[in-house]
Amino acid sequence: MRNSAGVFCLDVSASQKRRTQVIYAKQALTVEQQADQLISRGLVADRNELIGRLTSVNYYRLSGYLHPFRSQDAAGRLTDSFAPGTTLDCVWRRYNFDRRLRMLLLDAIERIEVAVRTRLVYHFVQAHGPFGHLDSGNLPGFKKRPLWKRCLRNLKLLLRLKGVEREEHCLWLAKLLNEKRRASDTFVKHFDSKYGAEHEHLPLWMACELMTCETAMQLAYSVAPNIVKLAAADFGFPDQQLLSWTKAIFTLRNSCAHHARIWNRVFGVKPSVPGKNKNPKWHISPGFANNRVGLMLTVCHFWLGKVSPTTQWKSRLLDLFDEYPEIPIAEMGIPPNWRTHPLWL
Repeated sequence: MRNSAGVFCLDVSASQKRRTQVIYAKQALTVEQQADQLISRGLVADRNELIGRLTSVNYYRLSGYLHPFRSQDAAGRLTDSFAPGTTLDCVWRRYNFDRRLRMLLLDAIERIEVAVRTRLVYHFVQAHGPFGHLDSGNLPGFKKRPLWKRCLRNLKLLLRLKGVEREEHCLWLAKLLNEKRRASDTFVKHFDSKYGAEHEHLPLWMACELMTCETAMQLAYSVAPNIVKLAAADFGFPDQQLLSWTKAIFTLRNSCAHHARIWNRVFGVKPSVPGKNKNPKWHISPGFANNRVGLMLTVCHFWLGKVSPTTQWKSRLLDLFDEYPEIPIAEMGIPPNWRTHPLWL
C-alpha cells in the first residue's frame, strides 16, 4: 500500500496476520493409535477396553473429559501428559455423570419449556385471537424497517441480483409453515382437511406444538410487553426475568440435545439473578456462579417448583450426585454447602 507520500510500504497488520496463521497438518489416527497415544501420555487403561471406548466415543469428544486431568510443568502450564494416577475408569465415570446430568436437565427443561409456551400463547390468543400472530402489529418485537428504507435496501439488492429482503415477521411465519408442512401429526391433517382451503396457517395454539426452540424463542421476544408481563406473573416472575431465564434454558437445552459436555462448561448466555430486595435467597454467599451449570440446575429446581410442585426431580438429581461423590462441584459453579442453601431446601 502507498503512504501519504505515495511510497509503497508494507501492510504490517496483513503481514502479521499471515505469520500467525498455521496450516493444520495433523493426520487422522486409527483408534489403536489413539489409544496408544493416550496411554503414552500417562492414562492408565486396559488397551483393548480403551480401543472399545474410542470406537464408540470420538477421541476429540473424550478429550474434553480428559482435559482436567492434564499435568502442569514447573511454570504452571498445562502439558499433554496426564497427572499420575489418571485412570480410564475415573474419566469414564465423569463422562457417564455428564451424560446422566444432561438427561435430568432435558427432563426439567421439557416441562419448563412447555409451560412457558402455554402461558405466552394463552395470553396472546386471549388478546389477539387464534390467528393474531399473522399480523405483525401484534408482534412488535420483530424488527421492521421504515418503508423508504425497505424500498431503498431492496432496490440495492435487486441491482446486485440478490432478490429482495423479507421482514423478520415474514421469515418467522415461513418457518412456522415449513414446520407445519413437515409435520405428520393427526391434528395438522385434520385441520388441513377441514379448514385448509381457507387457512394456510394453523391457529397459534396448534402452531406452538410444532415450534422449534428458535421459533418459540422468537415468539417470546416478539410479543408485546404486556403479554410477557402476564405470562411472567403466572410464574411469580418479573417479565425480564422470564425472558432471561427462557433464553438461558433454551440455550442449555440445545447443548444437552446435541450431547455437548455440560458439567464444567462455561456458558455465554447467563440467566439474570432476581433482585436482592425481594429475593435475598439468591444473593446469599457463597452462591452459584452465573456462567456454570450449577446456577442452571438451581433455576430448573426453582422453576419446576412453580410448574410441577409434586416433582421428584430434586431427589433424582441428589441421587446422581450421591452416586458420583468424586465429581468436583466447584467446577460446576456450585458452593460446598449447596444442599443446605435456602434455594435448595
